[in-house]
Amino acid sequence: MRILMLAINDPAGTAIQFTKAINRHTHHSARLVTLESRYTHSWETDLHIPDLGPDGMEEVTILMQEADVFHFHMTCDENQAFGHLLPADFIQGKRIVHHHHGHHDFRSNPESFRSKYASLGRRNLLVSTPDLMKLLPEARWQPNLVPIDDPLLKPMWGRFDDPGQLKICHSPTRKDLKNTDEFLDVVNSINKRKVHLAVDLIDDVPNTECLARKRRNHVLFDHMQGYYGVSSLEGLSQGLAVIAGLDEWNRARITEFAGTDDLPWTVARTKDELEEKLLEFAFNRPACEAAGNKGREFMETRWSDKRVVNRLVEFYESLQ
Repeated sequence: MRILMLAINDPAGTAIQFTKAINRHTHHSARLVTLESRYTHSWETDLHIPDLGPDGMEEVTILMQEADVFHFHMTCDENQAFGHLLPADFIQGKRIVHHHHGHHDFRSNPESFRSKYASLGRRNLLVSTPDLMKLLPEARWQPNLVPIDDPLLKPMWGRFDDPGQLKICHSPTRKDLKNTDEFLDVVNSINKRKVHLAVDLIDDVPNTECLARKRRNHVLFDHMQGYYGVSSLEGLSQGLAVIAGLDEWNRARITEFAGTDDLPWTVARTKDELEEKLLEFAFNRPACEAAGNKGREFMETRWSDKRVVNRLVEFYESLQ
């Protein structure tokens, strides 16, 4: 099967990771076409329209002609132009997938998307996190993946040999959505008591630098929004103790996918709970290390890129 992924911009680099995993772990073939770069994270690209000359655009034309599946990410659809090419001109006979990642246009008005898909008879719908199933009940949850065998996503040697400060990282794409202010308030409150937590606030840097800095830490704070982010998956893979405010809905969906209710996230839903967990890890470094080891094992056995992409391939193979 030939899968062509199409995105205005790649959400948190997830589309390129799906593309690579399909090509690495399955007998299907995938390519990714993108139109814009946002932030300065320097996600890896495949066919990025602004970088392509005439030969590259000819290749995109061939891919649009020959693809079996058009897989649209976020708000992108067949009416989004890619250079001089319009996917709608090539859509005849394709199987169409719409994949939502929590874009604010979707979160603010999911009914507009639901009604559009219903009017077009589109039933092949995916969401990237369980909470989005509440907004698009017709969709299937497709977990995001990280390549757990990439050196930057493996645990860093010797992090727990140093008995010094507890090192905590936080990498918000948008601070207003990731509880960044609350996190910093808690850290400042703790540090006033001379516990001295070391914080690396990783903001607006290339993804490779972000990953390199993350893996030097002991703890990663994701956010307290009820669900998890790609940052969580990266931290678990790197063997960090990952703190996130998973609610019961998300925990239940993750349990169904992972096949276990023994999840590796350290849950903190409030500032008080976050302070309690950070102090626990600061004064009990073996517990922090054990949480990190549990996260890495979970990613290897329950959430590997091969296991996750096989779920996506099963979805493709079921398309009508």
